[in-house]
Amino acid sequence: MQRFASVDALRGLTVAAMLLVNDPGEWAHVWWPLEHAEWNGCTPTDLIFPMFLFIVGVSISLGVVPRALAGGDRGALTRTVWVRALRILGLGLLLHLLAWWWLDKPHFRPWGVLQRIGLCFGIAGSVALWVKPRMQWGWIGALLVGWAALLCAGGSLAPFQNIASRVDTALLGPLVYQYDATTGLGHDPEGLLSTLGALATTLLGLRAGDWLREGRRRWLVMGGVAVGLAGLAWAWWLPLNKNLWTSSYVLWSAGVSMLLLALAHVLVDLRGWPAVGRSFGVNAIAAYGGSALMVYALAGLGWWEPIYERGFASWIAPLAGREVSSAAFAVVFVAVWWAVVRWMDARRWYVKI
Repeated sequence: MQRFASVDALRGLTVAAMLLVNDPGEWAHVWWPLEHAEWNGCTPTDLIFPMFLFIVGVSISLGVVPRALAGGDRGALTRTVWVRALRILGLGLLLHLLAWWWLDKPHFRPWGVLQRIGLCFGIAGSVALWVKPRMQWGWIGALLVGWAALLCAGGSLAPFQNIASRVDTALLGPLVYQYDATTGLGHDPEGLLSTLGALATTLLGLRAGDWLREGRRRWLVMGGVAVGLAGLAWAWWLPLNKNLWTSSYVLWSAGVSMLLLALAHVLVDLRGWPAVGRSFGVNAIAAYGGSALMVYALAGLGWWEPIYERGFASWIAPLAGREVSSAAFAVVFVAVWWAVVRWMDARRWYVKI
């Protein structure tokens, strides 16, 4: 089974970017490049999560599919996929439970990033094992068209009024990410229905992974251009929107991801450039979960704000503003975890679930 250093590097850089945007010094002052679009639109930050799900699909193609092609028991492989998927989902629930208890959150939130990753990994892994490649394109098309039709049939794409928000609120009420008790309206960016779009992103990664494994570099480039342009064209009718993971957003973000994968493959695998980010990539779970626990500990002990104010804002803010001091804190946070995963990698310590 061939391992591509470019995929490890790209996964690692994506995890590092997740930590960068998730851990500013203060949420009241976030540097604009590290902010999500308020609703419609797509900033560089909005490309990070779909990039990770895209790489999940690529990794399935490189790790799960070759075992099936080599004669592995598909039933056993499917069980292995779902055991890992449920572990990822379970870790997400555990982290949210700890945040609720440790940080005195107003409620426990069932949905989340790891929960979405686990669901997409399980379903995409099953599709990879049981659905032929040509039919996988049918799945992608059905998800894109079906999700777009469902959104339009819902009558509104506005915040809290769209069908995804209404369904999540009907199922979980005040347990969604945002909830207004006075109106009874809520929204969760990692909710149930919008996972349809996220699954399409993962399946596009699966198809791109096949191209990479088969050495079809031109297909990656041409596919990235075609898919990205299709997403921009679709955005004239259905806006790019990460919160709803709209079909246009799926295509646009997947197109960018394909081109970045092609670039990383050429530079790292073919030209021998250093696989910057690899240490994050081979210990993605340790970095994401461990950094979350660090945030909970620092915030729960009351240390987060003093560290930020005294170590960063007190001298950076007067010179460059609080947005820059907030971003500087995030950069140092990532650097600390970069050192941790480099140390783990040097000792061949890898956390797998």
